[in-house]
Amino acid sequence: MARISKTVFPLQPVAFQVMIKPVGPLCNLNCSYCYYLEKQRLYPDTRQFLLDGEILERFIRQNIEGNQVPVVQFVWQGGEPALAGIDYYRRALKIQEKYAGNKQIENVFQTNGTLLNDEWCRFFYQNRFLVGVSLDGPKEMHDRYRVNKGGAPTWEKVMAAIALLRKHHVEFNTLTVLNDFNARFPLEVYHFLKESGSGFIQFLPVAERLAVGGSPLMITDPLYTGETVMAPWSLDAELYGDFLVAVFDEWVRNDVGKVFVQQFDVTLANWAGEMPGLCVFSAMCGDAPAIEHNGDVYSCDHFVFPQFKLGNILEKNLAVLIKSEQQLRFGADKKNLLVAGCIDCDYRFACHGGCPKNRYLNTNTGQIDVNYFCSGYKKFFSHVHPFMQFMSDELKNKRPPANVMEWVRKNDFRNAIRGTAKHYSPKSGTSSSGSLPGRNDPCFCGSGMKFKNCCMSKLSRNRG
Repeated sequence: MARISKTVFPLQPVAFQVMIKPVGPLCNLNCSYCYYLEKQRLYPDTRQFLLDGEILERFIRQNIEGNQVPVVQFVWQGGEPALAGIDYYRRALKIQEKYAGNKQIENVFQTNGTLLNDEWCRFFYQNRFLVGVSLDGPKEMHDRYRVNKGGAPTWEKVMAAIALLRKHHVEFNTLTVLNDFNARFPLEVYHFLKESGSGFIQFLPVAERLAVGGSPLMITDPLYTGETVMAPWSLDAELYGDFLVAVFDEWVRNDVGKVFVQQFDVTLANWAGEMPGLCVFSAMCGDAPAIEHNGDVYSCDHFVFPQFKLGNILEKNLAVLIKSEQQLRFGADKKNLLVAGCIDCDYRFACHGGCPKNRYLNTNTGQIDVNYFCSGYKKFFSHVHPFMQFMSDELKNKRPPANVMEWVRKNDFRNAIRGTAKHYSPKSGTSSSGSLPGRNDPCFCGSGMKFKNCCMSKLSRNRG
């Protein structure tokens, strides 16, 4: 198993962000690709999944005290956290207030949206919750896998929830799971998310291995040695790269500084030598554990497996668990267990091997392999390299990265002139290379005008 020459351990964290599972794996939906629904099998004797009472108060106190920073964030997830009811979060807010001291408390609520109503939205607005809504794109794409327990579609309820959030001026963003279906339509997905009002877009690529037999959980952990097959909804790595490239080309020409796409933001941070703010593209991880309904703490939301359980907050303080040797090793292994292909990669600084959950054990060699999405990452990083370099230079010179849009438009125009001017027909408004728009199409420079009213005349003057 390839290792970096010297084993590296992270410093003990002064800040961490716990993914809270207030109702454990319970959910009112039955999304085909969900990796968390089956976690209920880890607690076969549990009748009520609810992080409440003494456990809730102890967790809130320990989370606030353990974070040695002025702002402490609570991230409520599931399952579906709305199943706990509004009164549950009213109690949680009172406990937060009790232990906050001089620290500022923030709350994030990740939901499928189907249970939200006016009361929920008023509560979110009044208490300044940031709400994340799971939305996989237009109706046919969203309803492909995101269905309720009866198999019925959910898109209309989710869109109604977004309308309510906007009505009550609740700050929200969207989380889109990219799968084998919706990733084929990058611009359709991106345009739809923008039109829905999402100003901050997160894309989560899904790829899971399913145990062929003999495993208590169907979705396996990366070190599983039994026979597996890729889940049918898994996103192909090359398709993921194509998706990111297509969306980036649209974003970098029109939306920089207006629409925030998480993957692009963290990529720019790494290009500029800053902390990316996302564990997937960080050098090491381990500061985003998950807590279950009974107080059990796991290394990560994606590593809720028995071998990654750190302990229980009723027995050990949360900060002690997060600073334990087991958790520090878990976080450091992201860097220490990089294979040779990752260590020598030109884009290691931007990727850092990706999420360890997608570095599967190679059953033929018994060694950890490269990230499942490696080829897609390389396709994306190589494509965005010049754009990221330009934006990074702008940041270093204290200029807005959004200047890249004008830079790209000028380059597009120069390239169009060089490549098509000799073959351009001003009468027909087309080029033999087929690379220019028609007379009445939007101009390629991004002005928003029709081609005939914009760059068409410039090309005519420069032909030949």
